[in-house]
Amino acid sequence: MRKMLFLLFLLSVSFMATAQVNNPVEWTFSAKKITKEDYEIYMTANIDKGWHIYSTTTPDGGPVPTAITFRKNPLLTVSGKIKEIGKLEQKYEPLFGVDVKQFSGRVDFVATIKLKTAVKTNVTGSVEFMVCNDKECLPPATEQFSISLK
Repeated sequence: MRKMLFLLFLLSVSFMATAQVNNPVEWTFSAKKITKEDYEIYMTANIDKGWHIYSTTTPDGGPVPTAITFRKNPLLTVSGKIKEIGKLEQKYEPLFGVDVKQFSGRVDFVATIKLKTAVKTNVTGSVEFMVCNDKECLPPATEQFSISLK
């Protein structure tokens, strides 16, 4: 009986260890009011040491680039391209055979939103990203967001 309990204990500990999800990126989302109808939307990735995510402009054939999608909202429009604020690292990656563009530490992806009229609403969407370190890449993940515009 004692051996059986010990075996059960070992199995449960090993199950809990493998069930932990490796999540090296923490996302935060915020809005900065610029004018009565204009906002900057900040999608900020705080990346654990040793890991990196990829630029929205990473070329085809390489790792999955970061992609930001906004859900349709008749009260607003997204204008211009997404700006990336962070230290961009570009290097040849033999695994993919292309020059990759990546960020480590922290990066802000910034979008400009224009309200069609001064009204309270939310901007919602998702960020798809891939995170890698020198030994492994995790499968692409998606982070949903909803940001209040007041």
